[in-house]
Formats: sequence, structure tokens, C-alpha cells
Amino acid sequence: MPSPKYDILALDLDGTLLGPDGAVSQANIDAVDKARRAGIEVVLCTGRGYRESGEAIDAIRADRIAAGRSIAPVVVSGGAMIVDASRDRTMHRWPLGESLASELCELFAEMGRAPLLLKDFDAAGFDYLVINSGPVEPPTQWWFEHMPVEVRFVSSLAEDEHPEHTVRVGFAAGTDTMCQMSDAVRERFGRRAVIHAFAAVSSVEDRVGPDGRPLVGKDENIHLLEVFDAQVSKWTAIHRLALEQGIPRARVAAIGDEINDLAMIEGAGLGIAMGNAIPQVAKAAQRQTLHHADDGVAHAIERILTGEW
Repeated sequence: MPSPKYDILALDLDGTLLGPDGAVSQANIDAVDKARRAGIEVVLCTGRGYRESGEAIDAIRADRIAAGRSIAPVVVSGGAMIVDASRDRTMHRWPLGESLASELCELFAEMGRAPLLLKDFDAAGFDYLVINSGPVEPPTQWWFEHMPVEVRFVSSLAEDEHPEHTVRVGFAAGTDTMCQMSDAVRERFGRRAVIHAFAAVSSVEDRVGPDGRPLVGKDENIHLLEVFDAQVSKWTAIHRLALEQGIPRARVAAIGDEINDLAMIEGAGLGIAMGNAIPQVAKAAQRQTLHHADDGVAHAIERILTGEW
């Protein structure tokens, strides 16, 4: 087998490494192991917070330090943080400015909604700060109940003891609510921040809350709204890791499916779109692999290792 053309492989989680059941298939686990044995550093690159990524980190042993490295980096929070998974310590953080976070929370309050401020747990000691300027949407309630996160609720942003550790302001709701929210956020902050609005990857079971009631209306999907500092993208973080090792862009490969993967698909030397990727990602990619239900990551890694890609 020829030597790989790539030194780093960035892997998105939801819709990419994770199957429709929310788990990493054995085929994908085996493929990641094979890539590592060939000398490729595999880096998880997800929109999830670090502690929300624990099962995937464990599944592919992303906390193990590769040969020749002193850290086991994972990119989390949409590219706003790089964490050394071998020590559970933050290596770098691109925080959301306090002024912008304050203005975002003011807009949420005007619209009667509750913003979710994602924190750097390593620095702040908790994961989410929720401002009680509106109801906590059912999809958010479900997420907090199913994820190993610590959440704090306050009546105003003035009660935030760690404003410097906010990396994202977000929101989750059904389609109609989210369209209204995302339009308002883009209109007010579009030139000052990175804004992602997209459909959440969820199974039919995920649409029902713990009380048996639907998380959203019958004709709606769960959508996410995420606002970051203007410098933030998954590619910014991956590129930083590459530069630290003197690895040129041409020797970085990336696999993803959603709008928050677009920058790394465009930035990498080899951008690979999943078979289930949105049109913008599919158009930007040089290659397209199989659907995440069909072990698309394993298929792509095999093509890379044979030298075909």
C-alpha cells in the first residue's frame, strides 16, 4: 500500500462519523484505526461541545496520543476550541466577545427567547449558561437531559461570572421559530459574527421528549442556530494544528456534510463530502463518499489509503 498523501484527516461527527443511530459503526472504527497505523493523525472536528463528544472520543480512542505527538487534539464547539483529549485540557479557545454576546442576549430577550451560552468547561467549570428571557425549548430540554453537561440558569447576563469563557451563543427549536430567529440574528449581526443555522441530525425517536410529547410540531424539524466570533471555523482550528506541525494545507484531508463543515472542506487539500451532504458542501468538495448510514467515512479512508484519492 502506498504512503498516504495526507498527514491529517479531520472528521466531522453528526452526519459523518456517526450513523443515523448516533453511534460510530465498527467499520468506521476499524477504518480510523487503519488510517492511524498508516501514519495519519485523525482529528475529530465537531460542532458539539467537548463533553458532548465523549462517546465518539471513546469509540475511536481519540484521547490516545499518536506516535511523535505530545497531545491528542480534538476540535470542538464548531471550531471555537481545541482540546487535548488525553488530559481533558483546553489548548486554544476563540471566545465570543463580551459585547457581542451581550447584544445577542438582548435580541433574544426582545424576542422572548432563551439563549444558550456554551462555555469552556475546563475554564468555567460548567457547560451551558441559559438566560431565562424566554422558555427553554423542548429540543434543548431533551439535549440537557441526555447529555453529560452541567447547566446553569440565570435571569440576566449580568449574573454570568465567566463572560470571558463563552465560545458560542446558540438556540434550538422547530422550523418556524428558528426561521424567525435566524433572520433576526443575521440582519443584526451578519457582518460581525459567524452564523450557522441548520437542521439537526436526529432519528424519529429523538423527536419525542421524555414525557412522550413531540419535541416539535408534526410538520417541523429541529433546527440549530449557532453564533461565533468572526474568526471561528473548523478550518481555522485544523489549520492551526497543521501549522504547528509544519504540515502544508495540501496534506490535510477533511470529511463533512453540513454548513459548519464548509470552511474545512474548502480549506483542506482534499475535501470529501458525505453522500448525505448539503448541496453547498457537495459542490465545494473534490470527492464524495457514501451516506453516513453506509459507512461513508470507512469508504473514504479506504480510497485515501489505496492512493486512489
